[in-house]
Amino acid sequence: MKYTQTSYGNTKKITKFIDHYVNLAITVDDTGVTANAEGKKIVPAGTIMGGGVLASETVKATAVNGTGSEGVLFYDVDVTYGPAPGALMIHGFVDLDKIPAAPTADARAALKQITFLK
Repeated sequence: MKYTQTSYGNTKKITKFIDHYVNLAITVDDTGVTANAEGKKIVPAGTIMGGGVLASETVKATAVNGTGSEGVLFYDVDVTYGPAPGALMIHGFVDLDKIPAAPTADARAALKQITFLK
């Protein structure tokens, strides 16, 4: 498996309060991720994830904005060359203006320890 990481200096922050959050190490699945104009498959920070990652560390997280949501992707993850490591916020305060899609009512209900604020 080829893995290349490009760092551009600044990372996107999705938190409303920068010092109050809990993250869990996960593997982000590349299934269903569409390549951008540069040919990169990027799962953006703020994507609501799930798939059973809280029950097993061998499960790959997938985008789930509804029932089965388990957390919010903390930073952009490049899955161009396959599944890649990431961080899943499981507790904290997320700024709604900084995430790609608003959480559904089912996602909000599932994410009991995450508060979404404007």
